Amino acid sequence: MDKLYLQEIYVYPIKSLGGILLNEVEVEQQGIKYDRRWMLVDNEGNFLSQRTFPEMAMLQVSIIDEGLLVSHKNGLLTPLTIAFNENTGKQVTVQIWDDTCIATEVNPIADIWFTDALKMPARLVYMPATTRRFVDTDYAKNDETVSFADAYPFLIIGQSSLDDLNSRLDTPILMNRFRPNFVFIGGDPFCEDNFEAFSIGQVRFKGVKLCARCVLTTVEQETAIKGAEPLKTLSTYRVKRNKVMFGQNLFAFDTGTVKVGDKIVAVTDKY
Repeated sequence: MDKLYLQEIYVYPIKSLGGILLNEVEVEQQGIKYDRRWMLVDNEGNFLSQRTFPEMAMLQVSIIDEGLLVSHKNGLLTPLTIAFNENTGKQVTVQIWDDTCIATEVNPIADIWFTDALKMPARLVYMPATTRRFVDTDYAKNDETVSFADAYPFLIIGQSSLDDLNSRLDTPILMNRFRPNFVFIGGDPFCEDNFEAFSIGQVRFKGVKLCARCVLTTVEQETAIKGAEPLKTLSTYRVKRNKVMFGQNLFAFDTGTVKVGDKIVAVTDKY
């Protein structure tokens, strides 16, 4: 881990909508503060994702003083403001992959806005502090929890890994296809595959498992157009256990602040 530095930090407040590039964030046990704490579900409580509804990529989230601001990338809708603490108090059961957990409804106005934006029934829900969604017990060390993210609290990718991929593609793609939390510069392509215990600044992390990639990576985030790449090319050289791998999932040892420019170094702590 010689001369690795944090280059970019991303947070995705509403699962599967446009992410936000930040210079500094607070790391919490279940993920970066605000990351995937909100989610869209259908009438049955099943989560909505760009995997099935690529048009979700056109909805961009921003963090403002009052809360979240959601807008359409093509300006097709009046932006929606959602206060951080806004909710109806009504609890609902929601489904994320194999996990069932309790969420709270945000408000009917938001539901109407998202239903209009996506042209299908959509309800916005929030994960309250009382909800504890545990990670896969095959990989958990200390009963770690996660937000509405797919499976793990954090994802890290090296810029050199994307550069390696882009050198093999006819048309280069952006890092936002892979929805990482942390992007670093330095090191060989895919050196993050071997990350074990390490720190970003003063916050310590643990590499858990490589991230298996799905069709969401084939959605161009600026247009919502779906194609064959990068999975087609990645499948020629990044397949392990019959899955395409790109990036490393993480747990956090502790909490604290990380910022762009922080050095990434190996640590001897045993997680």
